[in-house]
Amino acid sequence: MKGTYLNDKFFSRLEALAFNLKSNLTGYFGGKHLVTTYGQTVEFADYREYQLGDDIRRIDWNLYSRFEKHFLKLFTDERQMQVQIFLDCSGSMGKQNPAKGEYAVAAAAAIGFLAVHNMDKVTFNLMRGDRAENPFGTIVGKTAFFRAIGSLGEAVFDGDTDIEACIANCADTGTKNGLTVIISDFFTDSDWKKAVDYLLYKKRQIMLIQVLAPDEIDPSYDGRVHLIDAEAGDISDPRNMKIKITSSMLKAYEEALGGLISGIKDYCTRRGVDFISVSTQAAIEKVLFGEFFRTGILS
Repeated sequence: MKGTYLNDKFFSRLEALAFNLKSNLTGYFGGKHLVTTYGQTVEFADYREYQLGDDIRRIDWNLYSRFEKHFLKLFTDERQMQVQIFLDCSGSMGKQNPAKGEYAVAAAAAIGFLAVHNMDKVTFNLMRGDRAENPFGTIVGKTAFFRAIGSLGEAVFDGDTDIEACIANCADTGTKNGLTVIISDFFTDSDWKKAVDYLLYKKRQIMLIQVLAPDEIDPSYDGRVHLIDAEAGDISDPRNMKIKITSSMLKAYEEALGGLISGIKDYCTRRGVDFISVSTQAAIEKVLFGEFFRTGILS
């Protein structure tokens, strides 16, 4: 996978991009994200009248000579964003289809690179069972990022994932200080919507990325088959079954998948959450330069 996606050419194409925030940040000075509050940068924003207790060094004496009133110079404020990436490491994300897992990891790595390139903090949270493991800690800077990427590329996809529990049990989700990205196929019985509602309560900007393999979007099965659930524990698991695939079944599956995607999209639209659904057949650069721009999350 490292040779397929995670290479110098892949990351160099991302260097001209930056995240857009839809709301102001409250934490971490020293980043590149302009907010509407006033701060200590060198970029002028506005004036206001002097009030008792203000720093007299910020008085504009040229204005005083003209109006005989004291005005303070106000400057823009810049903050550092905390980018949290939650990667679904369940079996359906790559156990039977490694290319799907590689694509999901590459998307996570690309978002992480954009974060550190723009002086933001990033964490990779690998969701398994009811826990989100953060093996790399908080990453700041490209040196720490590239150290982590080698291990991220070896992520194992197996078992099932409770997205709601993983995010609820995460020790550090932060409040109103950045972006949370959830990467999954959302083929889950867990109530992921509660996880999103929790993140909205924490006033985080949220993006959901649904990754689907081509045979999940347009299955070509026919006749009698033995369907094995990628997240099943063993062959005797009741989720595994032998069935005869008919055209009516394929039609029902198509409608069910369409209902799942439209349901996620409608839910996200009502709550102001960004959502994209991508096929692993699509070039990942097309997703980053196309879908991410369409949502307005990149500039």
